[in-house]
Amino acid sequence: MSDLVGLVRAVQANYYRVRLQEATNGIEELLCVRRARLKKMGQQVCVGDWVVVSHPDWQGHRGAIAEILPRRNQLPRPAIANVDQVLLLFALADPPADVHQISRFLLTAEGLEVEIQVVFTKADLVSAQEQQQWRDRLHQWGYHCHVLSLTQGSDWQHLHPHLADKITVVCGPSGVGKSSLIRHLTPREDIRVGAVSDHWHRGRHTTRHVELFPLPAGGWIADTPGFNQPELPQDPQQLAAAFPEIRQRLSKDRCLFDNCRHDQEPGCCVRGDWERYPLYIEYLHELETMASSEPSLGKAPPVKAKSDRQGQQRLEPLLDPKKYRRRSRRQQHQHLNPMAEEVLDSEL
Repeated sequence: MSDLVGLVRAVQANYYRVRLQEATNGIEELLCVRRARLKKMGQQVCVGDWVVVSHPDWQGHRGAIAEILPRRNQLPRPAIANVDQVLLLFALADPPADVHQISRFLLTAEGLEVEIQVVFTKADLVSAQEQQQWRDRLHQWGYHCHVLSLTQGSDWQHLHPHLADKITVVCGPSGVGKSSLIRHLTPREDIRVGAVSDHWHRGRHTTRHVELFPLPAGGWIADTPGFNQPELPQDPQQLAAAFPEIRQRLSKDRCLFDNCRHDQEPGCCVRGDWERYPLYIEYLHELETMASSEPSLGKAPPVKAKSDRQGQQRLEPLLDPKKYRRRSRRQQHQHLNPMAEEVLDSEL
């Protein structure tokens, strides 16, 4: 019998819902566990992985994941593999759009090296002039954006051609309508939708895990837990490469120095009057401050690899045995009492 290949659609606890590439015996999906061998090897199964399923139980609709096929890419947060594009979702109001927050999400998406789609929701809460201002603003940044309302009209249907035959991950702050958009795009009715807090004017977390939902025109879309402050790229060079404005300027000209930080260096072709340049300088100084505040011990402490219950390996520092580890009872018995040593020394 040939190997069964499927796509991991959802991960819950230690179980994986795998949609088979080809339906077998009228069954399209199996509830699988991970083989112990993969756990011992430290291989984590992610949503979006193409896997080989063995020992299928067609009556119980169960199976076991025996192999993880090579990945094209992997998102660290949330853990999802083989992503084709990221759909960044922001609200124009309630909560209002914030330039800092939007830029941080864009920088995170740029580091994944996949296609980026930007969508603004709740267009019915702002004027047409403000909608156009955000379109022009994103265009100057180097992005094309969609502006729509999930409660009025059907502009969201224009997204279907951009999502067909792709694995799309929806990211954005809480309360901007990620789950609501997916309910419009997919025939699923069991997707939870939350309301925005009246006190904090922020969304409540309604999505607790990552799951792929099939799209009618082909492809998959994943809802992700919302978070409001993505981390910046760790390398200042990566930070500069994540700004389309900087990439555009460097494609037409070059700086005087190859290691130019685009801050105060002479002959820099990046410095100029563009909107997000102050943001770039702010983020650059933030990274440099974080790097300088880290203690430089010269030599990195020794570490050891440990595996958790999910099979993920992590590095933990080794404790100094002279300082933290208790001596064995045999060593304690072999060692003379310090007071007895003093008595012996005084008698001698």
